[in-house]
Amino acid sequence: MIPIVPVASLRLIPQKWERETTVERIPILQLGDLLLVTIQVDMHDRLAMTLQDDLTERISQTGAKGVLIDISSLDVVDSFIGRMLANIAQMSRVLDAQTVVVGMRPAVAITLVELGMSLTGVRTALNVNRGMQLLRESLAATRLYDDDEDGGGDAAGAGDGASDGGTADADRRQG
Repeated sequence: MIPIVPVASLRLIPQKWERETTVERIPILQLGDLLLVTIQVDMHDRLAMTLQDDLTERISQTGAKGVLIDISSLDVVDSFIGRMLANIAQMSRVLDAQTVVVGMRPAVAITLVELGMSLTGVRTALNVNRGMQLLRESLAATRLYDDDEDGGGDAAGAGDGASDGGTADADRRQG
């Protein structure tokens, strides 16, 4: 005789499968207007892609202006992971956030150079403290520039030429 299985019990199979296929994630911490990512596990391709997706989503949700990625625990960075770091920096920049990668080991730096990877657009610092300092200084400079563009200050020489009645500007346009 064939046992009759209630329909409700059939739903357990897809739910169980979904639990078994959950993707590992790297935590992203928010510190004011910065996001901190500390990679404590060996990166594989799927985890790197998940980090890229999660990080861009968090930047968009929080309006973060800076991202600090600590890779000091990574012993190996292959060309795919290197490209993912460069992509994260580019995507962050498009979302109006700056990225600094910190804690790169000498062997990792040598490997990236040997692979011909320049990591264009990726700023680096030796450790988390220096990386945070670099982001804070860069963000402060950006804010000064933005204030000047909005007519909010004289920080970047907005008043230059005022003492000569504007003749220096007129001379530049003619010449």
